[in-house]
Amino acid sequence: MHAKTWVVAALALALGAACTRSEPAAGPAGAGGPDVAQPPAAAPAAKPFRVAFVYVGPVGDGGWTFAHDAGRKHLEQHVPGVVTKAFESVAEGAEAEALVRSLARDGYDLVVTTSFGFMDATAQVASEFPATRFVHVSGFRKNERNLANLMGAMECMRYLAGVIAGARAAADGQKTLGAVEPFPIPEVVRLLNAFALGVRRSCPACTIQLRWIHSWFDPVKEKEAAQSLLAGGAYVVVTGADTPGPVVAAAAAGRWGIGYDSQNACEAAPERCLTTTYWNWGPTYQRIVEQIRAGTWKPGDLYPDADSELVGLLGFEPGQTPHPGIPAAAVAEVRDLREKMRRGELDRFGVFSGPIRDNQGRLVVPEGKRLTQEDLEGLKGVPGRLDCTTCMGWLADGIEGSLPSGGH
Repeated sequence: MHAKTWVVAALALALGAACTRSEPAAGPAGAGGPDVAQPPAAAPAAKPFRVAFVYVGPVGDGGWTFAHDAGRKHLEQHVPGVVTKAFESVAEGAEAEALVRSLARDGYDLVVTTSFGFMDATAQVASEFPATRFVHVSGFRKNERNLANLMGAMECMRYLAGVIAGARAAADGQKTLGAVEPFPIPEVVRLLNAFALGVRRSCPACTIQLRWIHSWFDPVKEKEAAQSLLAGGAYVVVTGADTPGPVVAAAAAGRWGIGYDSQNACEAAPERCLTTTYWNWGPTYQRIVEQIRAGTWKPGDLYPDADSELVGLLGFEPGQTPHPGIPAAAVAEVRDLREKMRRGELDRFGVFSGPIRDNQGRLVVPEGKRLTQEDLEGLKGVPGRLDCTTCMGWLADGIEGSLPSGGH
């Protein structure tokens, strides 16, 4: 079924469903006589806490949406009385706004929207339904009443992935890496820049070729972009898009890949997938729902750092084993850095500490300075940055590419 047709059908079903509670039928007047004890009335059933999830892609993408749906399932499994419903492949824009509004009207207690392009729609509907709670994943719009923007310090994991990629290339005498990226928006640009900074740490001579695909989920474009990078000499390809396609393409070429979004991103090509940077949404969703029910939830900007369970690096979390393709020295270095992150000794601001130059040679973060949260979200500038309202504004040294105009 076409994605849009499916969403409309699912919406109709959701709106048509009604929660009813049947009461026991009363017996004839006087039945049983005055001396017969009547059974106590059953306590009314507790009202379920209803949570709706709105996805930009299909659950089967193996990446971003797959990870969010794993978080939804965690929520149902670990919080009694919670009932969830998911809506896949929802188009950004008018379709998303109509769906979110219908969910609020239908009485959902919490609506979670999981794409940058759902930001304006979620904020608009939240202003219309102050009694409903909303969580928008990514973005930068803030509403202290009933809307939270949720993201996390994935830039720390991408920095470590860069260390791994650079070390693998350097060990084999290679200098060219590749990156497949969706849109030039803050969350994408900062992750790409963090990756480049990590590469510079382990391979100062390495460069990163860049391909923008202008889509979150497009298996064909993702694969073709990776193949283009590989044809251009990329030895390690990292992806910021939703499927493992670039990792599979790298494996088919006898090169190396690094996945994104889900722990399962390496399963399609495990022999040649060095690691994946992934999201673990379940515990965070659980905490939000528990706080809402307890009356302690505070909306606003939610951004857990690398010492939380929200972000992970495959092979370097408790109980995991690093990929044998990662050079031993890099394994030791990444383990040390990951432990510092868990202890809070290295955070997202430490990753973006100066001196940092962009790929035009400009000093964008001076010695002794760090980027702020507003810088990372693309809300204000740093010295020498471009005037760009939809992106971080610059690409780090070593990246061969540019920020296209128009943003998302």
